[in-house]
Amino acid sequence: MQDNRPLWVPSDVAVAKSPIHAFMARCNADFGLSLSGFEDLHAWSVAEREKFWSTVWDFCGVKGKRGAEVLIDGDSMLGARFFPDATLNFAENLLPGRGEGDAILFRGEDKVADRWSWDRLRALVSRLQQAFKAQGIGEGDRIAAMMPNMPEAVAAMLAAASIGAIWSSCSPDFGEQGVLDRFGQIGPRLFIACDAYWYSGKLQDVGAKVAAVAKSLGVPTIVVHYAGDSEAVALATPGASTLEAFIAPYEASEIEFAQLAFAHPLYILFSSGTTGVPKCIVHSAGGTLLQHLKEQRLHCGLKAGEKLFYFTTCGWMMWNWLVSGLASGATLCLFDGSPFAPDGNVLFDYAEAEKFAIFGTSAKYIDAVRKSGLTPRQSHDLSSLRLMTSTGSPLSPEGFTFVYEGIKADVQLASISGGTDIVSCFVLGNPLQPVWRGEIQGPGLGLAVDVWNDDGKPVRGEKGELVCTKAFPSMPVMFWNDPDGAKYRAAYFDRFDNVWCHGDFAEWTEHGGLIIHGRSDATLNPGGVRIGTAEIYNQVEQMEEVAEALCIGQEWEDDVRVILFVRLAAGVTLNEELIKAIKTRIRTGASPRHVPAKVIAVADIPRTKSGKIVELAVREVVHGRPVKNQEALANPEALRLFAGLSELRD
Repeated sequence: MQDNRPLWVPSDVAVAKSPIHAFMARCNADFGLSLSGFEDLHAWSVAEREKFWSTVWDFCGVKGKRGAEVLIDGDSMLGARFFPDATLNFAENLLPGRGEGDAILFRGEDKVADRWSWDRLRALVSRLQQAFKAQGIGEGDRIAAMMPNMPEAVAAMLAAASIGAIWSSCSPDFGEQGVLDRFGQIGPRLFIACDAYWYSGKLQDVGAKVAAVAKSLGVPTIVVHYAGDSEAVALATPGASTLEAFIAPYEASEIEFAQLAFAHPLYILFSSGTTGVPKCIVHSAGGTLLQHLKEQRLHCGLKAGEKLFYFTTCGWMMWNWLVSGLASGATLCLFDGSPFAPDGNVLFDYAEAEKFAIFGTSAKYIDAVRKSGLTPRQSHDLSSLRLMTSTGSPLSPEGFTFVYEGIKADVQLASISGGTDIVSCFVLGNPLQPVWRGEIQGPGLGLAVDVWNDDGKPVRGEKGELVCTKAFPSMPVMFWNDPDGAKYRAAYFDRFDNVWCHGDFAEWTEHGGLIIHGRSDATLNPGGVRIGTAEIYNQVEQMEEVAEALCIGQEWEDDVRVILFVRLAAGVTLNEELIKAIKTRIRTGASPRHVPAKVIAVADIPRTKSGKIVELAVREVVHGRPVKNQEALANPEALRLFAGLSELRD
């Protein structure tokens, strides 16, 4: 495939049938417009935010009272209020279905398979709601869950949202301190946990951790059966009961949905950085719902009855994004465990069997499939798959090529980027425009996304800071335990006045798309020139000898030098010949400025629970500085590999 030709172009038929096309036609009819493509629609959505977001509400059929006002104080990022008079309930909007049709499908590796109808889901939500109320839990109270990505987690979240409680979750692979670093800050009224879980074919016992966390939190605990003995875990945990015992007194009945303000808190999500105790980011019910509906219905074209899959855990914001698919009447396809257990075909087996329409995953997963030698395009019937999305880290140009050559030739590939901070995306795909190799298709509708230089000026054809210059509904309500908003302002608004600075190093493309070059705080600055780490990874990780890489800037002789750490493929040794090949690849594929001063082999690379490599933590270790929040890491022991390296002393 040639770089000067798009990898995918939407057909005229697909465009005409897409929800975003119908939405654009509605805007044209309602407001006397002549919008004719995505760029037109995006420009209008930013210029006329009140008309745009009110049309999203109506077009997506939000259940609730919209109120007269759409936006007040719209020129102020921190003062803006969307739908200040509106009332709604998030859970009511996520439970549109009834009957025996599939609401949720679930697979736990190759160990567990289940199907939940809309009626089954509603029944558990009803019984949980009654049990929560009996505990005295109400509006604004927190419910914390350490759960696998399983249907019971979705039901518990919906029951919490139905009464106006605030939901917060993490995955059961977090260590005890990692759980307490998060939930200990928010004072939950109830703790929900599983009895055990499967990972890579092995049973992972969490009984002792559940008991320890419950004791520290000092609140009632509900133990959900999954892979272990829930009764035994409950007996060993102070103030605990099994889920079955907790809901036993209650029969399923009609669910009561508290009608709450648009800005009522719904979720508390946690930053995953390793620079301190995680920030507790509070998101609103209305902002989350409207943003997710916009992204799923318009950008992803999601329709009722389609199968929506995202490989995620309950500790990553993509779980919150995934469950919102219920609001469109889609069937959620949940998976918990390793995506390579029992082997690398497990997710494609699932996609083929259940006919996924949308397959969401991470850039790291796509690269791992590529390096494993699998070619799902040949081994699996993926005819139902129309959209594949990738996030977590920038997807390399080679990753784009592999999706089309190795997975499916006629799929729309949408690289997306946003994060926990907005529980959604700043930039993502859309069904109206081509897909170009290595590029995110464009900005989100209603979001005034731009790229600015250090002087706060918009730039084209050069790298800069990803910013958003106007307020949008899914901005956090606040940070927990931040009464004067100082932490919130410092996180996003210290760099540019009244402009959200997201912390991504980005660049517009000639096609109107974007490339993310990595996190701004991890960019390298040798000789005063900013270099995105993703530009180096895009080169070196395509080499068969290299399984994974991590790059930092080391302070050296009043400057910064580039250090590249590589985890090599099995049986490969880092010798002078390979070092030369790596440097040559980087020099020719990126530039001479990108070439590392040192290339060092390591046995492992530290990453967060959601699979993101932690450049900042490694940089701190290399410079002999402490890493505070190691509980955020999936493999914190890997940090020791970077301490006191003799290669970095000369």
